[in-house]
Amino acid sequence: MAKFELKLPKMGESVAEATITSWLKEVGDTIEMDEAVLEIATDKVDSEVPSEVEGVLLEKRFDVDDVVQVGQVIAVIETEGEGGVADKEEVAEAAVSEVEKTFEAAKETAAPAIAGPVDFSASERFYSPLVKNIAKEEGISLEELEHIPGSGKNGRVTKNDILGYLENRGAQKQVTGKTAPAAGSSEKTEPVEAAPQVAVSSGEDEIIEMDRMRKLISHHMIQSVQTSAHVQSFVEVDVTNIVNWRNKKKGEFEKREGEKLTFTPIFMEAVARALRDFPMMNISVEGDKIIKKKNINLGMAAALPNGNLIVPVIRNADQLNLVGLARQVNDLAGRARQNKLKPDEVQGGTYTVTNVGTFGSVMGTPIINQPQVGILALGAIRKVPAVIETPEGDFIGIRHRMFLSHSYDHRVVDGALGGMFVKRVADYLEAWDPERTI
Repeated sequence: MAKFELKLPKMGESVAEATITSWLKEVGDTIEMDEAVLEIATDKVDSEVPSEVEGVLLEKRFDVDDVVQVGQVIAVIETEGEGGVADKEEVAEAAVSEVEKTFEAAKETAAPAIAGPVDFSASERFYSPLVKNIAKEEGISLEELEHIPGSGKNGRVTKNDILGYLENRGAQKQVTGKTAPAAGSSEKTEPVEAAPQVAVSSGEDEIIEMDRMRKLISHHMIQSVQTSAHVQSFVEVDVTNIVNWRNKKKGEFEKREGEKLTFTPIFMEAVARALRDFPMMNISVEGDKIIKKKNINLGMAAALPNGNLIVPVIRNADQLNLVGLARQVNDLAGRARQNKLKPDEVQGGTYTVTNVGTFGSVMGTPIINQPQVGILALGAIRKVPAVIETPEGDFIGIRHRMFLSHSYDHRVVDGALGGMFVKRVADYLEAWDPERTI
């Protein structure tokens, strides 16, 4: 019998430690090759750590909520055959790849830091890269950091310590300023900072802790609003030809292709064509530089069963026909609901589309998915009375219409470009050929 040391794998250059969130195996349990042994989390993403060997879990070196450094031994697995612990590096390197991909994929969705640099060299206290990163993003000064009690080894500040401090940070602020001077005094008073508003719950209220994904979404949305100058343009579209065409073709399509024909791939096709026409909508911003994207990778916002949101990406959407787009849309949406998306399927998007009409909304003003510069919201399709123009004159008829809501980053996209882009999407939809073959 031999013993194998399962180590915390490398998770990307910027990640030096992770928190154990749960053990999926107990001491004495049999473990298969590549089977997940425990779940871990950083400030970027959650992931599982798979076993690199077959065997029996002999020892767990850490408990749930412990912070572990990359490369530390987290478990010992007893395996059959000869060999020691030390000669397993090649196996470990191969098994780490999936976990490393997960954390690398999360880099693109993580919000950029907006606080100024903090000089940690002025402190004799040790701070991990994770704690330093959180401090920079949240604008915590070195002086503040020095006063945070640490629960780690030798009083080290852990991720939980700094997050706990952030939760209570507002409540800890004291009202500043001097006491008002006596009558007749010439002493000037300093401005008084208003006390922060703290939500107070009664005994009948239910307090729900945000799950990890909701915290990440919350942080990402706030950072997006702080980063981009959001502005919106709206266009109303007549999609009667599309509705009638789909009603006529959906049965034939499903029978032939084995896929449902929804409106989403039709809209994605129009957006991809418009992005080809207006390549300066298919960009991202890095500091003072504009990065013009070669590929058109459309993000498709999808709601999860727990109410959270994820954005799988259709790569090279402009190169797919309607059948290919339908397959991609159905596959990604289905696996998103089952939490089976791969890390590289939620990164690399260059523009995002979200269907707020699914929930009955007529229109919406979505927040840009950084580092992109635009996002299109699809409103609900409704039957409405409309003016129909013909060579014989105008008349009122019942039409299927919807709103397109385009949010874009006014730092780099002016109103002319933002408006022309969404109008071009509308033009493609209204020009739909009712005799189109699939």
